[in-house]
Amino acid sequence: MANYWNQEIECMPYEDMKKLQSERLVAQVKHVYENVEYYRNLMDEKGVKPEDIQSVDDLHKLPFLTKADLRDAYPYGLLAKPLSDCVRIQSTSGTTGKRVVAFYTQNDIELWENCCARAIVAAGGTKDDVCQVAYGYGLFTGGPGLNGGSHKVGCLTLPMSSGNTERQIGFMRDLGSTILCCTPSYAAYIGETLHEMGLTPDDISLKAGIFGAEPWTEEMRKSIEASLDIKAYDIYGLTETSGPGVSFECCEQTGMHINEDHFIPEIIDPETGEVLPEGEVGELVFTSITKEAFPLLRYRTRDLCVLSRKKCSCGRTLIKMRKPMGRSDDMLIIRGVNVFPSQIETVLIEQGYSPNYLIEVDRVNNTDTLDISVEMNPEQFSDKMKVMQEKEKALALAIKTMLGINPKVHLVSPKSITRSEGKAVRVIDKRKLHD
Repeated sequence: MANYWNQEIECMPYEDMKKLQSERLVAQVKHVYENVEYYRNLMDEKGVKPEDIQSVDDLHKLPFLTKADLRDAYPYGLLAKPLSDCVRIQSTSGTTGKRVVAFYTQNDIELWENCCARAIVAAGGTKDDVCQVAYGYGLFTGGPGLNGGSHKVGCLTLPMSSGNTERQIGFMRDLGSTILCCTPSYAAYIGETLHEMGLTPDDISLKAGIFGAEPWTEEMRKSIEASLDIKAYDIYGLTETSGPGVSFECCEQTGMHINEDHFIPEIIDPETGEVLPEGEVGELVFTSITKEAFPLLRYRTRDLCVLSRKKCSCGRTLIKMRKPMGRSDDMLIIRGVNVFPSQIETVLIEQGYSPNYLIEVDRVNNTDTLDISVEMNPEQFSDKMKVMQEKEKALALAIKTMLGINPKVHLVSPKSITRSEGKAVRVIDKRKLHD
């Protein structure tokens, strides 16, 4: 028998769910139109009034929101509640210098934590479990989201954050952690470290892992499951829509159930914006129908995936999304951090380097690596190795300050990066992420 955090919602017949979504959507559109000037202007430009939205079937009439809108409206332009009603922000890594800041009322946090609780229970979690949260804390949504979800379920929660792997394993053994929440690449690293310490999965009590924030393949899932002797579950979310818990995997592991009572998904053609039928590959769009402080309507995620209402053996009726198969823009996810080539370009230009560069991303020992080759101008070149090393170090530090992750920087001689006739190839992603 499958466990549910909220069986009534998670197993609700689709017609009832559609009715609930429609009621919430109508109220949300009115709330946003009356309180968010930025989105009201977008609706007015499109000639749409709140009364034109009577049900989910009218969703397609609303304008889209994109990452560019979030940057333009930064920081308060999409806020739908007075700041005095907001109790927290979370944030993404900055894109071209501007971060996405999401605001939360206390009720927003309650609903978000409930979504994460559903994910933990779907992975077999109960109040008798010990949940080790090794996602980053702070502005990153991973740690706070799963931490709150774990509390809701009643698990003993270990708010470890990431890093200090031997200490992680020490606590895991001493306190009998049963559920691990972190990025898949960190889970793989914990598995390797465990074996390097001369231990085996028999020395720990883990039974399940909830892994997300970066792309991972079925091969990686099997490898983590073998090295830690657990069942590995996928979780999906975006800071813009609250954080992890937008969707989660059940025991069937054939896609992630979307919490449709909070988020209405659509799949669109990324070129035309036209809504595509169920089962077709396209760009995932979300509408938040319960968020108070920062409700995004028709937000384009840029993630490419497929939706399916096929009956699930776990008993949940919530629509499923397949693991995203890539992106319709140029964003990379490296060690759980969103990285845009434009961010790197911004740093290079600020530091006086040419915008001729090549980004190479790879995965070595289950950890993402970031190598950046940068062409120098003739006057920047020095035949003294120490001078060149200092320059590389300074540039790497500037890029780390922007991205929050450490790159390896290679300064190369002028004209040594191959030129392209068409669109410049700026990124080579060598990670084997295609199933």
